[in-house]
Amino acid sequence: MKLKTMLLMTGVATLVFSAPAFADEEAIAAKAGCLACHTRDKRVVGPAYKEVAAKYKGQADAAAKLADKVRKGGQGVWGPIPMPPNPAAKINDADLNAVVRWILKG
Repeated sequence: MKLKTMLLMTGVATLVFSAPAFADEEAIAAKAGCLACHTRDKRVVGPAYKEVAAKYKGQADAAAKLADKVRKGGQGVWGPIPMPPNPAAKINDADLNAVVRWILKG
């Protein structure tokens, strides 16, 4: 019984302490300026995040590919308007990876 209780408490603690790490991705994206061109549900200047998630769905290396594309910028994949590069000074690696995981969740 003690083992079950301990495992349950460990699981709850993990959820409680890790949830905030995934709660602020939209705020991070806003702070980095991503929401000036993207929204969750509809195309603005760039594609909606749901479109991006659908494009990368099922690709094992999706997070790495998308993080690289965000970091370096790109052109021609979603239309004629280029996406500028996003250097670490604008969004650090940890925040970039968190936002990419959030986007890929759809």
